[in-house]
Amino acid sequence: MSHSIFRKDGTAQGVAKQRLIETLAHADKRIINDPYAERFVIGATLIKLLGHKFSVWLSGKFAPGFHEHLISRTRFIDEQVKESASDGFEQYVILGAGYDLRPYRLDLPSSMKVFEVDQMEVQARKRSKLPHNLPNIDNVTYVDIDFNHQSLTEQLLATSFDKNKRTIFTLEGVSQYISKEALASTIKELSKLTQGSSSTFVMSYVNDLIESDPKACFGEGYPRAAERAETIQRLSAKSGEPWVSFYNAEEIEALLSLNGFTVKENRTLADLNDVYFSPVGRSIPEDQIFKLEHFVVAES
Repeated sequence: MSHSIFRKDGTAQGVAKQRLIETLAHADKRIINDPYAERFVIGATLIKLLGHKFSVWLSGKFAPGFHEHLISRTRFIDEQVKESASDGFEQYVILGAGYDLRPYRLDLPSSMKVFEVDQMEVQARKRSKLPHNLPNIDNVTYVDIDFNHQSLTEQLLATSFDKNKRTIFTLEGVSQYISKEALASTIKELSKLTQGSSSTFVMSYVNDLIESDPKACFGEGYPRAAERAETIQRLSAKSGEPWVSFYNAEEIEALLSLNGFTVKENRTLADLNDVYFSPVGRSIPEDQIFKLEHFVVAES
């Protein structure tokens, strides 16, 4: 597996920041809850003082709908993981786990074993920030990978991972940072790892229209859409984590199909606005819809 599937932690911190902001919302308005996110956010104390509404407003000044987009991605994947647990899946593998905290905040059953896969230094940094009395901690196996010499298959099979058990794999917010070859290699490995059982693969990708028609990646009337799309990419590159790969739905479907997966869902914030935000009185106007990233569920 290419080492580039694993990133620095700048992006992971940024996503944790949005989870913290959402956690500050009133319980009856909240889309997700992450009581541990603040441990991974620089300036968490200030954010807590500013509060939810003001912090969301600040995020909107950068890019309207940016916060809601990331939170809808988090909630969507949360639901896939919880659904798989309810359906009797026995294993959950988080690829490029970073600061993903789902094993501790989703109240997963003890029957579901969790495998967090990432670089050794990332895993060590994460573990050093987590409290010692975490729920479900004994159910989590940290899978370190020496990306220059080891494959995902080798590392997982060296643990208690069982390729004959039903497994959900997640690859969240990663595909735009890695080469298309790296993604294809990863999905090929997943195919081999799941030959003995049915599995679910949840991933996200950035629409390739961001290059040819960026306005199509936002809602109708979104302010300065092309400029904001360029700014997001520029800032990501400046932080050392450039976006290098973009896809369309047909390309993703073909790649997954080639490896024995069938796409069951392909969603964006535009699809999830009425599902998550409208019911709690936070409906997002069309001109603030941020839909350049898609969330995909595939099954083998």
